[in-house]
Amino acid sequence: MSEIKVLRLSIEGMSCNGCAASIESQLNHPGILNKEISYDKGSGEILIDTSQVTPQEIGQLIQGMSSYRVSHMDVRDKDSSTQRPSFDLIIIGGGSAAFSAAIKANELGKKTLIVNAGRAIGGTCVNEGCVPSKFLIRAAEDINQAKNSPFDSIEVTGQHKVHFKQLMQEKRALVSSLRQEKYLDILKGLDQVQLIEGYGVLVDRHHVKVKDKIFSTDQILIATGSSTFIPDIEGLEEAGYLTASTLFELEHQPEELIVVGGGYVALELAQMMQRLGTKVTIVQRSARLLSGEQPDVGKEIQSHLEAEGIQIHTSCKVERISRTKDGVLLEMVGTGIPDKIRAEALLLATGIRPNTNDLGLEKTEVSLDVKGAIKTNPYLQTSVPNIWAAGDCTQGPAYVYTAAYEGALAVENMFAKDDCCSSVINKVDYTGLPWVIFTDPQVAGVGMDERQAEEAGIEVEVSRLPMAYVPRCIVAKDTRGWIKLIRAKEDHRMIGARIVAPEGSELTMELSLAIKKGMTSEALAHSFHAYLTLSEAVKLAAIGFGKPVEKLSCCAT
Repeated sequence: MSEIKVLRLSIEGMSCNGCAASIESQLNHPGILNKEISYDKGSGEILIDTSQVTPQEIGQLIQGMSSYRVSHMDVRDKDSSTQRPSFDLIIIGGGSAAFSAAIKANELGKKTLIVNAGRAIGGTCVNEGCVPSKFLIRAAEDINQAKNSPFDSIEVTGQHKVHFKQLMQEKRALVSSLRQEKYLDILKGLDQVQLIEGYGVLVDRHHVKVKDKIFSTDQILIATGSSTFIPDIEGLEEAGYLTASTLFELEHQPEELIVVGGGYVALELAQMMQRLGTKVTIVQRSARLLSGEQPDVGKEIQSHLEAEGIQIHTSCKVERISRTKDGVLLEMVGTGIPDKIRAEALLLATGIRPNTNDLGLEKTEVSLDVKGAIKTNPYLQTSVPNIWAAGDCTQGPAYVYTAAYEGALAVENMFAKDDCCSSVINKVDYTGLPWVIFTDPQVAGVGMDERQAEEAGIEVEVSRLPMAYVPRCIVAKDTRGWIKLIRAKEDHRMIGARIVAPEGSELTMELSLAIKKGMTSEALAHSFHAYLTLSEAVKLAAIGFGKPVEKLSCCAT
């Protein structure tokens, strides 16, 4: 276990500032964390890790240089120094969780340092995730709608051309604008918050090293996010591949694309590229798409993706990848699938891994799970009392809005004892958490599904309503998909919902609030829903627990 000490030395034999600079430059032992040598004072102060170097070794190093002599040596505990820590809080990371935490810390008057490296400030969402993907998905939807009208009386004619390079330039401009407006400009208004670019490494529980500087702090928040998980496949690195982030930087549109993966990123990007004009094939190791959901969800969205021309191979394992003159070649094993497929480009959408390597966590006794995610208690505190974690680097849900929630909550909790009005700390609460996959139709969910309810010991009842019974969908001539409501059998409380429908995510907030507030299906069924809105799907599905909806008139209850 590392032990950080402050070594103060009196040094004789220096004749100028150059001597001091020379001593500093030659003190490069691994255990030396920071050093300040002063010619004027004839002294030095060195921060050392005694597990790697001893004070005596430092003294010998200096006395071995030219004609210098150490006449006095004083060793002190770093934390016993009367000097106040550099910061109340150091945040490692620069994304949603980090900024939410910084804003909350600023409100509390806490001196805060954000340490950011890797991705540009703003993290995954604005740079590589939500913003660029939804911009490009919307563009793909526009061209798909321009080519296909459900109305017989509307004739769709003419060419619909995608200027791929220009589209990517528009995306970059939007990302740059939002990064400036929503992050950098916000940062300027936080008078208690500083930003430093560089990799932050924990020296111990109260010290973070950035480049060649050591900063001390009372509290630490790790908010380093996640990256694409890269599977171990023979030939992958040599063949080359795209991830979501590098796909968004292309200027040449590939003619064919293989997408490895069957989760939300894979499906969103596969449909987007297919609609933009690329021929897409999905390869999924599991038996179905969206394998974490109930089978009806994956089956439904797969039917719509295949209807648009996307080829989907499930239950197959990629054994080998190689690069040919035509692009990439995948060799696979499975039942009823081709053993080889080719495409111009390969996209990996194989899940995420937490960014917890090379942070120095092993020096602090912060606990990780087998996947490298940081373990936290319900208050977002790690196994080390003054070190907290939020966002994708933890075991919690990996959404930008949950990361922001966690970042602010962690700061509230870590400084609750300093608040004269409240010492209450709050647990994370994900009751009724909504989520959405931006395919078309969208896939959305709130709360538990049937399997999760069974695991929680809750007996449930289900009402499943095809969108063909929703007036809004009927008049729009787009009745794809369904809504499924899940209630507790005992008291009819709403506990979950799953939706596969065009713009189905717009239904999630009503259902989220209903679950959070303990509403029953009857309460939902008897609530007013404006006629010819998509929200009527919720009302009709709630009615469906007790009545056959197909036998009701449009406005009947």
